[in-house]
Order: sequence, then C-alpha cells, then structure tokens
Amino acid sequence: MRNYDVIIIGAGAAGLAAAAQAQSRGRRVAILDMGNVPARKVAASGGGRCNFTNAAASANRYFGQNPDFVRGALARVTPDDILDWARGHNISWTEKSPGQYFCAAGAAAAVNALMHDVDNVDIFTNTFVQNVEHKNNEFIVSTANAQFISQSVIVTTGGTSFSTLGVSDVGYKIARQFGHKIIPVRPALCAIKTSIFDSQLAGISLDVEITVGGERIRDAMLFTHFGIGGPAVYRATIRDFDNLYINMAPGIDVYDVLRVAKKTAGRKSVASVLSDILPARVAKWVCPDVRHIADYRDDDIRKIAQRVNNIIIPHNDIKLHGNISAEVVRGGVDTSKVSSKTMESKLCPGLFFAGEVLDIAGDLGGFNLHWAWASGRVAGQNA
Repeated sequence: MRNYDVIIIGAGAAGLAAAAQAQSRGRRVAILDMGNVPARKVAASGGGRCNFTNAAASANRYFGQNPDFVRGALARVTPDDILDWARGHNISWTEKSPGQYFCAAGAAAAVNALMHDVDNVDIFTNTFVQNVEHKNNEFIVSTANAQFISQSVIVTTGGTSFSTLGVSDVGYKIARQFGHKIIPVRPALCAIKTSIFDSQLAGISLDVEITVGGERIRDAMLFTHFGIGGPAVYRATIRDFDNLYINMAPGIDVYDVLRVAKKTAGRKSVASVLSDILPARVAKWVCPDVRHIADYRDDDIRKIAQRVNNIIIPHNDIKLHGNISAEVVRGGVDTSKVSSKTMESKLCPGLFFAGEVLDIAGDLGGFNLHWAWASGRVAGQNA
C-alpha cells in the first residue's frame, strides 16, 4: 500500500489546481488519472488556445440546481488571481473580446505551468480507480495494480463531455457510494440537431439573437449539415430551455424593410431585398419564390418577416448533439451536500469534490476553466 495525505482522482484543471495547493501546504499528494497524460481538456480548450479565465466570472454566468454555490470559491479565487498566476509563469495572453483571456502562445503554456506547480506530486497515469473505501478515518483507494491510503480524497474526474479525450463516470459512482445524489447529466455548450433549417445552409455564419428562458443571447450562429451551432447556440444550450426563438436580423424590423421595398423596389424578389440583410443563400431559404415583392400582400410579407425575426424551434425538434462534442455537461454531484466554503462533502469528512464533476456548468468563454481553478484551489487548501 502507498501512503499519502491527499489522493486526487483526476488530473484535469481542477485536480492539478488542487494538487498544487495541497503540495504548497506540505501535504504528500498523489494524483490518479485514467488517461495517458494529464490536462487533456486544458490542452484542447479554446480551440487549443486555452481561454483560461474571464473577467466577468460571477454567479450569474454559472448554471445548475444551485448556481449560488459558486459564490464562495469565486470570492476566494478571482480572475485577477488567475492573471497573477499566469504572470508568475510568464504566460502572455490575448483578449478575443474584453475580459476573455486566451494564452497567446497556445494551451501548452497553461499545461506546462500547471505541471510546474505539481513538481513534487506523484502522478499515476493510465490508472483506473476501481473502489474507494472509508475506514477508521482513512480512505483506501483501490486500482487494478495497487492500493493507496490517505486522509483525504479529492474527486476531480470532470463530467462526461468531450468523450473523445477519454472520460469516465467514476466520479459520479464514488459520490453515490458515499450517499450523494447525482443530478441527471445532459450535454451543454454544444450544437443542436434540428429539421428547421436546410442542410444546404451548412457553413454559413451570421450574427443572431437567441431568446431562451426569457434571456436574450447575441452572438454568432453557424449553420451545420444537421442543424445549428456556433457561440450563440452553445450559450443557449447551457441554459434551461423549452423552445428556442431565433432572430436572424437583430435590431432590424424586417417587416418594415419589406413593406418599404414593396413600394420603392417592387420589381425585386423578396430574396433580393433580404440579401441586403442576410447572406444570399439564407435569403433564398427564407423565401425561394421569385415573384416581385409588389405582388405580395402585406399579410404574406409579415409571415416572411417572421421567418427572419422570430424563428421558433419547438422543444420536440431540438436534439443536443451529444457528449462527443459537448464542451461541458449540465448535472453532476448535487451541491446541496457539499460545502461551498471548502468543497468538502457534508456526508463524509475528508471527501472533496471540485470542477465539472459537480452540478455546476459555466457559460462559454473561460468560465468553466475558471471554476476548475477556483474550486480546485479551495479543495486543495482544505484537504
């Protein structure tokens, strides 16, 4: 048996952040990970550029049954703290938009910094955790080849998103074993499969406004061969929703535009008029009829305008594209039985959870990595 003070299950962003903090406190730390290299999702994040934090990180950008759970960790680990960490490792950054920070030299810079911070931690890769027991105030963590004993265990196994990088539901199994409830998991920050749009629109991107759950999201939408994706759609899927409402010409009253064109450019087709607002292929999809716009009744024009300003995708025609490409999942370990101040289980002293394994999912734009750093640090400071 191998003895440690803290065993961390999962060598992702949260696990490495936790290990660095525990190591800095003089704890003997081991990380067990099923993959062949640590920080696989960090390396792939932000399209390989690692959007490592966001200045707007606050409770209103996180989702779950109790999003207020994040307040404690976010107060203890702020975006400025993460920027200070980056400076300390000579990581330079760029801002895709104000407050959205990417590694200028790519995600490898963040991965190298994380690994530097855990230089005295024993990391066991290709190691599958088979069982966790708690006896006599000690944890016994069993793998196929060895047993590990520790005073504390931190579960940072992540969710089941981005399955191509190798993921596992072992974190949920451990949580259930110690009495924790698992909120059902679904893909989030992902594309949507729908029959509303023609597959011939695939590859076209345009600025849209999506209304979901009473909230308006203004961002880019990408047509795909199976439906829609892009930042606006990703951000919509992180939220609770029923139907989706899409405005493909935000800020423009298309009915007014068409009514004016009927009077001033009556020999044009509707698609021709709309092509001043929309990409030509999208304009033809909205109205393929080649009749002159002057030949349309106002009621018909109003219906066409609705196909631009208020496209409704009913819930039964929405299929989330799945965990293969989803950046995160909604759901996970119910936070009601986890301390928001320490990340420790309220049901089993010494057991901690951090990162995406919890029922917390952040918005698109660096919020999930910030949650991993924040919750991981807090867990590592208390284990």
